[in-house]
Amino acid sequence: MKLAIVSGAGRGIGAATARELGHRGYHVLVNYHRDAAAAALVVKDITAAGGSAEALQADVRDPAQVAELVSRAGGRVDVLVCNANTANPPFAPLAALPWEDFAAKVDGELSGVYFLTQQVLELMRPRGAGRIVYVSSTAADKVGSVIAHSTAKAALNTFSRHVAADAARSGITVNTVAPGPVHTDATAAVLPGAATDYLRERSVAGRLLEPSDIGRAIALLADDGFGAATGQVIRLDGGLDVLEQQLDGLAGIFAAQA
Repeated sequence: MKLAIVSGAGRGIGAATARELGHRGYHVLVNYHRDAAAAALVVKDITAAGGSAEALQADVRDPAQVAELVSRAGGRVDVLVCNANTANPPFAPLAALPWEDFAAKVDGELSGVYFLTQQVLELMRPRGAGRIVYVSSTAADKVGSVIAHSTAKAALNTFSRHVAADAARSGITVNTVAPGPVHTDATAAVLPGAATDYLRERSVAGRLLEPSDIGRAIALLADDGFGAATGQVIRLDGGLDVLEQQLDGLAGIFAAQA
C-alpha cells in the first residue's frame, strides 16, 4: 500500500486531501499540530470508507518533530503534501505591520515545508520515485493588505521550483497548487458577503471552491499518470484570474464596444 503524508490535515484543504488520498487507496499519515479531535475525525472518515489512516501530531517547523513524523512512515513515503498553515497571516498594510509578524509568517511558511521536504526526499531518492505537492495561494500574485501572506506564498512558489529541479533526476515530481478563495472556516471569518458575491460571479463553477475541489486536484498530481508535470505552479481559482481580466479594466471596455 502506498503511503502519503499530509501536513495540516485536520481541517480545510488538508483534511479534504487526506480523505481523497485515503479513498484512493493510500495509507495516510494525517498530521496535525494542535487539534487532535479534528485529525481523529479525518481518520475516522477515511477508515469508515474502507481506507487506512492514522493521526500524528507534529509541529512541522521543528526538525526533531518532523524526524519523528517521517520515521512513522517506516522508510517509504510515496506522496508528501505540504499544507500546514504554520502562522496566521497578519492582515495589515506595511506601515502598520510589525516586522516580527511579517517575519513569523514568512519563516513559518518556509520552515514548515523545508524540514519535511529535506527529510522525505532522503526516502524518495533511493527508490527513484515520489510526488511532492505544496499548497500555495493565488495571493502570491496579489497586492494589497496581505503583504506578509503574499510574500510567504511567493517564496514558497520559488522554493518549490528549486526543489523540483533538484529532485527531477531522481524521478521525483514536485508541483504546487495555488488555490484562490476557498470556502473554509478561515475564509468565512474574513470574507464579507459582498466579496463572496463578487467571487461567485467570477467563477466558472458559480460558487466559491470547496476544499474537496482542491483535494481532488492534489490527488491527481499525486497519481502516477501525472508524472509528466514537475516544477509547475497551478492556479485553482475557478477562472477568477481570467474572468477578472475579461470583465474589468481595458478588456471590459473593449468587450463592451464589440
